[in-house]
Amino acid sequence: MPSLLKTVSHVDDLYDQLEALPENLTGEIIDGRLYAQPRPTTRHALAESSLGGELYGPYHRGRGGPGGWWILVEPEIHFIRDAEVLVPDLAGWRRDRMPRLPPDHRIEVAPDWVCEILSPTTARTDRMTKMPVYARHGVPYLWLVDPLAQTLEAFALREGRWTVIGQFQDQAIVSVEPFQEIGLELGALWEPAED
Repeated sequence: MPSLLKTVSHVDDLYDQLEALPENLTGEIIDGRLYAQPRPTTRHALAESSLGGELYGPYHRGRGGPGGWWILVEPEIHFIRDAEVLVPDLAGWRRDRMPRLPPDHRIEVAPDWVCEILSPTTARTDRMTKMPVYARHGVPYLWLVDPLAQTLEAFALREGRWTVIGQFQDQAIVSVEPFQEIGLELGALWEPAED
């Protein structure tokens, strides 16, 4: 029994530390460890905002697409309340699985799709640390967007493992699960080339 109390106390301490981080840092608790990173660069923010904008109309609002999704920027996902807390750059939930948004910042329903925008300081954590957690908790789709390389890698969870379902680059127009009903213009995610 004492070890359980220590574990609970440790978890509480980690979440308290996460909540105490300065506003310019994003915190996550992954495999019992607190991760903190600074706010993203402008290229990262452009890719995140543009991709969210491309998906919001057709999937969140149902304008020019099927609707039926919540598309959120940097949601705090509690796979295990206050103990396994990840903040993907973008995430989506089918509304038939999560009909209403929770009243506070904690979302305890695993998303149907997550997207991580890679940067030189986060790419290793996104690939090596966060991808296995998303798989362990049954997130069906994951995208990795790299604004520097101008690439999109799309994965689907098959039998507990990530399978590449598409690799795209530069100015391609992409139709890929779970948003295959639209043609996503990758060029809108990148900073325009200088003339």
